[in-house]
Amino acid sequence: MKDLLSNIKNVISAKWEKSLRIYLLIMFAFTILGVENATAQQVPLYSQYMMNGYLLNPAIAGAYGYTAISLTAREQWLNIPQAPKTHALSFDTRLLKNSFISSKRSIRKRRKSSARSGRVGLGGYIFNDKNGLIDRTGIQLTYAYHLRMKKAQLSFGLSGQGYQFTVDKEQFRPFSNDDQTLDNMDNAFFVPDANFGVYYVMEAFYAGLSINQLFESPFRLGDNSANRYEEMLRHYYLTAGYKIDINPRSRRKSNFSIEPSFLLKTNELLNTQLDINAKLYFDQKYWAGVSYRTGHAFAILGGFKYDKYYFGYAFDYPLSSIRRYNYGSHEFIITARFGDNARRYRWLERF
Repeated sequence: MKDLLSNIKNVISAKWEKSLRIYLLIMFAFTILGVENATAQQVPLYSQYMMNGYLLNPAIAGAYGYTAISLTAREQWLNIPQAPKTHALSFDTRLLKNSFISSKRSIRKRRKSSARSGRVGLGGYIFNDKNGLIDRTGIQLTYAYHLRMKKAQLSFGLSGQGYQFTVDKEQFRPFSNDDQTLDNMDNAFFVPDANFGVYYVMEAFYAGLSINQLFESPFRLGDNSANRYEEMLRHYYLTAGYKIDINPRSRRKSNFSIEPSFLLKTNELLNTQLDINAKLYFDQKYWAGVSYRTGHAFAILGGFKYDKYYFGYAFDYPLSSIRRYNYGSHEFIITARFGDNARRYRWLERF
């Protein structure tokens, strides 16, 4: 009976990784067939979220065991006045298990207790997103909890977020000098909200689902209730990726690997957008890739690692008619990871 159960277990384990590959391909096909062009969204846009997934999913805070500090700068549609600009500074870490703390109860007896479970991740980031006459500055604090599975990890994250809108009323050009909405409008107002995420990761596969602007917080532009600005729409992000080693037969470990991935974005109005990505890695220190954002842009990605620092760059070429009036979009990211080598896979076994 034990041998039968053992054989069944081995068969299921062998098929599990194959099932994940099939799942990723099905998701690609499904999302490509069902996607529609998205309209303008209320959240910042990033092309290199693969390097810092925490910006989109709070469950990623501390998910990989290391401590990461990232700075992202995005300049969109160069040569267009008051084009969107986004800057973000983020931090996330894992609260590792302490070595056991000894506390004396008597001279002859000591009790050992662990101060941390090793399952908690923390994170936070501040960002500024400027779009035309509206400037939004926000802060987010995150608590994540990571559950170890046999060969994987399941994570949950919850963030509290708040942002301040600033409106440059002096730049408005109303049709009438007696504009009640403009006269009653506040220059700045604060909006609280929250984000939630789930993240599943194996050594070569990851998938995540997150919800941004969970409460759909409303706010008003003026004192009159009729002048209320539209509610902040709830946004949904579904992402998955798989890293495939390109193994020469003469070597046990490949210097090259390729990572296909996707990000599906939608909101309460079902405005949907899909990013399809492919990145090629060499020696885990250099990478290059391409990304296609349905109906909007084609991006070229590249970067390298030096010591504990990661440098990335993306150039977005717009596919809509706006391409005739700008020089594309540029995005830079710098990330420092501490404890990367010591805590990487088999990092789950340490917690």
